[in-house]
Amino acid sequence: MTMEDSIKELNARRETAKLMGGAERIAKQHARGRLTARERVEKLLDPGSFLEFGLLAHANIPELEKLSAADGRICGTGTINGRKVAVIAQDRTILGGSGGTVGHRKTDTQRELALEGGYPVIELADEAGGVRIQDVMGSREWLGEWLAYSIKHMGKTFTRRIPRVSAIMGECFGEPSWNAATADFVVMMKGTAMGAAGPKMLGRSIGQTITAQELAGCELQIRGTGQADAIAENDEECLAVVKEFLSYMPENCHEEPPYIPSKDDPYRRLENVEKIVSAQLNRGYDMYRLIKMIVDDGKYFPLKKEYAPSLVTCLARIGGRVVGIYGNNPMFNAGAPDVPASEKAVDFLCLCDSFNIPLISLMDIPGMFPGKEAEKLKLPTKIMVWLQAQNLVTVPRIHIIVRKYYAMGVMCMQGNLKRTDIIAAWPTARLSFVDPEIGLELAMESRIKEAKDPEAEKQRVRKEWMASSPPWGAAGVYGVHDVIDPRDTRKFIFQTLEMLRGTKGKVISEHRLQDWPTGF
Repeated sequence: MTMEDSIKELNARRETAKLMGGAERIAKQHARGRLTARERVEKLLDPGSFLEFGLLAHANIPELEKLSAADGRICGTGTINGRKVAVIAQDRTILGGSGGTVGHRKTDTQRELALEGGYPVIELADEAGGVRIQDVMGSREWLGEWLAYSIKHMGKTFTRRIPRVSAIMGECFGEPSWNAATADFVVMMKGTAMGAAGPKMLGRSIGQTITAQELAGCELQIRGTGQADAIAENDEECLAVVKEFLSYMPENCHEEPPYIPSKDDPYRRLENVEKIVSAQLNRGYDMYRLIKMIVDDGKYFPLKKEYAPSLVTCLARIGGRVVGIYGNNPMFNAGAPDVPASEKAVDFLCLCDSFNIPLISLMDIPGMFPGKEAEKLKLPTKIMVWLQAQNLVTVPRIHIIVRKYYAMGVMCMQGNLKRTDIIAAWPTARLSFVDPEIGLELAMESRIKEAKDPEAEKQRVRKEWMASSPPWGAAGVYGVHDVIDPRDTRKFIFQTLEMLRGTKGKVISEHRLQDWPTGF
């Protein structure tokens, strides 16, 4: 055989592999209203930038060799807007996207290459059946191939040293769920699912009859569990969301997030801000409206928006610099964080501290959200876990007290103040252990009842406590660094961020939350 003959065979094998599961299975994928794995990779990356590895791989079982192009995993590197990324795409047209030992080896190698090279990993998941049963049945296959390799590599690349993104683009059970559970960002397409075991497995093992959507559909993961950060209508939007998230991320933990200049004046005043935030403490408002007014060009990227909505978490830019903004949303629970909000907060702190994103807290907090259900969910433990994580944060933090500033929730929102922290209050802020109205009932009930004129005594104490809750007293003892005009909030944050960046012009954290568990 000549060199030319060998090259012809090489090209023929490559073209065959690129046909994936064949025209019939590709047509079925399109009939579902979804792109194939190769189409997704092509739309995700800059044109002509994809360098694929393992195209000629196939299943390690002879009878499946011709049915398993690339062993159902498309792996390689490319660029998005000129920035390097690794991509791992599961091919639904190959044996239902099931995970075989060779495909598993390709996946882990790609992750390790990205970790060594210091660039993000994007996993496009579309796996119907989880692990490929044929590859793992029997002691030799289970311990000699799959499990032994998994034990060696499990956890090796589950780290916040590089951004890891998981896109759930089909009904995914098993491996894609483990990957998503350790990812920094998860987006799900509508109509997809993500769970530990699929309906067929449950039917056979425990006799439970249930649909994939009922079991672990996107609505559950977005609103009920918070295991997904965002939802997309279709393939194109899902890939666009991935790109947008990565635009706020550094390539690795040793770099700052990308700076993007804006024509939006960093000193711009927040005119008519009083139309959004009422000085009346019992008036609700949408914190996202305030955030939109503060950030560059009114643009922000919410994370877990539908989950635990009393706490807002999002990425944005101020003066071109990426910031993480978390705040209380009085439209839900009056802004009081509950147990799910506590978990959401810790997840966000880990993300920002690991990837050098300064934190801005917008506080309007009446306290935590207690009650019977909260106690069942271990509210005291969740509060302390949140506080522990908050106290490990080493990126700069800027705290703005917008309105209410009461009870234990304050500690969760700001933690122990460090030298790189700045705290300021609006003049509308009210600071105290609890709302004076609640304090009256808790501490002064007997005294008021025993007074000659109980109502007059009640009004006297209320007036006294209300008069002491504005920020002037805290400012007088340097409990807050400043009281600012609400209209100057954007300017204050920008100037403070520039000051906190230091003489080296960089903000790189100590990454104390980098290996914090992904479940709390």
